[in-house]
This record gives sequence, structure tokens and C-alpha cells, in this order.
Amino acid sequence: MRILAWPASIPNEGNPYPRLLYGQVEEFGPQVDPFSVRRLFTKKYAVWHMHWPEHFLNKEAWVPAVLKMGALFILMSWARMRGMRIVWTVHNLGAHEHRHPRLEALFWRRFTNRLDGFLALSNGGLLAARERFPALRTLPGFVIPHGHYRGEYFAGCSRQQARSLLGISSSRVLLFFGNIRPYKNVPELIRAFKSFPDRNTLLCIAGHPSSAELAGLIRSEAASDARIRLYLAHVPSERVHLLFNAADLVILPFTEVLNSGSALLALSFDRPVLVPAYGALSELQADVGHDWVRTYNGEIAVAEIQEALAWAYETPRATQAPLNRFDWQQIGRLTTDAFAAILAPTQRGRRVTRGVDLG
Repeated sequence: MRILAWPASIPNEGNPYPRLLYGQVEEFGPQVDPFSVRRLFTKKYAVWHMHWPEHFLNKEAWVPAVLKMGALFILMSWARMRGMRIVWTVHNLGAHEHRHPRLEALFWRRFTNRLDGFLALSNGGLLAARERFPALRTLPGFVIPHGHYRGEYFAGCSRQQARSLLGISSSRVLLFFGNIRPYKNVPELIRAFKSFPDRNTLLCIAGHPSSAELAGLIRSEAASDARIRLYLAHVPSERVHLLFNAADLVILPFTEVLNSGSALLALSFDRPVLVPAYGALSELQADVGHDWVRTYNGEIAVAEIQEALAWAYETPRATQAPLNRFDWQQIGRLTTDAFAAILAPTQRGRRVTRGVDLG
């Protein structure tokens, strides 16, 4: 089995997810090549596996988006003419920025009509994808979780060492980490934290804002409180461990979310997390335990932050978060099995979940 992967890595964002996934898929036999147009036209592949096909819809200019959309559909039609099966991993149900709603509606309708199967990262994600996109209801779909990041970053640093290297003297540290987009609700987190009564608690915001306007809003909200420290840039991989090792609690106050690699990254550093009860995050709580994942409903508020910080300190928990379900070797095997099922002639046009035929 030969797999064409798009993308096979994300060098600009530093996310090791595709590399970890395909490294394990290859352990089970398939050959995985990074996508290129030349490879698509000159080599024979069984599966074209896609992640984040909507990325170009996050750009402001609509003309390049239209051209890229048209080119993608031509390439997908060519691939299917050559007998290739096209499989999508559903990371999101829409473009994060919602810049081109009419164009996006057209994109998803035509994109999902060209698929042969899909992978979801949670049970809720699979159901939401089928509800959002009618074309997926008659296709084979599989639940394969997002893997953990344990061992991907240097972690041999104590809490006090990390704080010393970051110049932090506060007794308690809260952390938001990840690329900053409007739906991640960082300004509202800052507003809630400014009412936090403990003057010896620090809030760190670390990540690259999606726009200059959003960065300006965050700086403006944080300017009046010296307890808020901003790292508004891409965090180099060699510094990721400092932020997580310094933190007592990771807060991800999203207003909408289907999946969260940031939550798994926090748990990979054995840090408790506070997240809204959306999408896969409630399932993550069920998988990992209420001692590691705390959820809330509605908007993030100062009372929720206070209660969560007390929970982080006072709840007994093991030294390491239990992440066995998110082991990459198991995920590689499940992904390879899903590709094989989608390639099987008897599975064409049939619904499959976790490898069980639903008819």
C-alpha cells in the first residue's frame, strides 16, 4: 500500500503530528510519500490522505482562494480517475477564520463529494462530521484518536528551574499555549484573570496570533495587569518544555472546538487542564480522568479559574497522566487498518465506525 500524504509534516508550525502518525503507519507496511503535484501525476498510490484541506480559506484574499480551490478539485478528480481513494482526517468542521462563507459552503460540498472515506479523532467528531456534511453519511468512517506528544520535547527540567529560566518568581502559574485565533477566546481569559484576587499568580499567554488586530487587542487587555506575561510569537520547540514545566494549570478557554492538540500537549507534560465541555474535550476527560481534565460550561470566568486552580493543587493524581489510549503505535495500526478497509471493494459506499460495519 502506497500513501500520498498531505501534509506529511508542518515545518512552519512545528507540529509533529503528521510525522508521528506516518512514522508509525510505515511500521505496519505502507510506504508514505509527502504530497507533491509531480508525485500525484507520475506515481501510483492507493490512498491520498488529507489533513486541513481548508487552510487556504483562512487567507483574506478571495481570488487566490478560488484558484487554489479549483486546482484542488482538479487534482482530486484526476486522482480518482486513476483509482486512488481519497481519505480525509477531520481536524475541523470549517475554516477557523470564516472569511469567505459562501465560498466555503461551495468548497465543503464539492470536497466531501470527492471523498472515499474519512477519519475522525473522536466519537463526537465522527457524529458531528456526518451531521455537518451529508456526503459523509454513506462513506466509511473511523474513530482514531489524536496521539500524545510525550517524549517529543525535552522535559528534564523542574518547575523551579523552568521558572528561573523564564524569570518567573510567582508562586502559581497559569498557561495558555497554542496558535492564537479568535475562537480560542484569549482576550476573554485575560479579562477574567484581571479580576483574580491573588496577586502572586501569573498568567502566561504563549502563541502566535492569527492577525495584527488580535495581537493588539491582547496587548491592550493585558497592559493594565503586571501579572500577565505575553509571548506572542511562535514558541521554538526547544522552549516549549519551559512553559509547561513552569505551569501549575493549563487553561484553554475555546468558544468552539472539535479537537485540541494543545490539551494533549499539556497532558503529555503531565499538567492538569481546564477546558470547556465542547467537542472531543469531554471525551478526553472520560479517557484520562477527572483528576487531569476539568471542564466548564459557558464563558470562562474568574470563579472558574479560582476553583480550577484549587482543583489543580488539591486533587490527588498520579505522577503521569494516563495516555495509553493515545499511543502512536496503536494509532498507526488503526490508521493502516482503516485505509485497508476503505480500499476493500465491499466497503465502497458503506458506513463503518471503529472497523464495525454499520450497513
